[in-house]
Amino acid sequence: MTATELVPAPAAAPPATPAPVPPPSGPPSVTGQPVRGRIWPDGPQAIGAGLAIVAALLFGLLLDLGPLGGLRHLRDHETGYAELRETLAMGTAPVGQLDRDGKPVRLGTPVALLEIPQLGLREVVREGTTGGVLAAGPGHRRDTPMPGQAGTSVLLGRQAGFGGPFGVLGNLRDGETFTVTTGQGTHTFRVIDLRRAGDPVPPVLKSGAGRIVLVTGDGAKYAPSDLLLVDADLVTEVKPSGARPLTPGALPAAERAMGTEDAAWIPLVLWGEGLLLAAVALAMAWTRWGRRQAWIVGVPVLAALALAVADQVARLLPNLV
Repeated sequence: MTATELVPAPAAAPPATPAPVPPPSGPPSVTGQPVRGRIWPDGPQAIGAGLAIVAALLFGLLLDLGPLGGLRHLRDHETGYAELRETLAMGTAPVGQLDRDGKPVRLGTPVALLEIPQLGLREVVREGTTGGVLAAGPGHRRDTPMPGQAGTSVLLGRQAGFGGPFGVLGNLRDGETFTVTTGQGTHTFRVIDLRRAGDPVPPVLKSGAGRIVLVTGDGAKYAPSDLLLVDADLVTEVKPSGARPLTPGALPAAERAMGTEDAAWIPLVLWGEGLLLAAVALAMAWTRWGRRQAWIVGVPVLAALALAVADQVARLLPNLV
């Protein structure tokens, strides 16, 4: 017997165990094949995104013109009053079309305080009458003299939107008085007429006398079809007026009664694109995260963008709405 015969042969290796096969990444289909998750929204989700855009726009516009706009008006009144009080105390409040440096007064600058106690009205008047300016409160038409000066001064204010500060003007009566405080002092006016389209116009103002006309929308709320005008004559001393380089014919259409701001179209398109992209992202997130998670993240974003769009839409509406 040889040595190799005494050494036992090595045991045979066990058969190799196949590696486990990972489960399919998607749920099984009817045929047993895995189904890949969707990336793009399906029909119902795309419709839902479209409805979300429409709902966000309508809701944002209602909030902007209604309760949220009213809160913004209160905030703008407080900040405007603080600024006006400071300029009155320092003697730097504008009293004409030009400021102390000879430059046109910036749109939105507080220039006067209108007080009508019998209506509970106390409003800061700003320079300019565009829709954006009137969202903060009444505005002074720039091509007219300041209240208290010789000539007819015109103030415009909204009927219902953004707090609707001039929505109560129809309650004024002939003979009632109110005051306007400017950088030249406090001026008292007596109401002589409330008129609408077709009503007789008050007598022509005498040379060297002062008058004020308060203008707002008249008709259905948020859809005025006419103008309401309150004429009041100055009963205190007439103050001198400065240079008036801006003539009535040169006033932009956006600053006239029921004017709209065409300049709002560009920011409206940009904000609208942002809202559209956010709605598409919401629909895609719905397919990846689930409906609840997508709405939790998406609703605040859509609301913020909708309010930004609503701000621009409000500028395209008549400035006395």
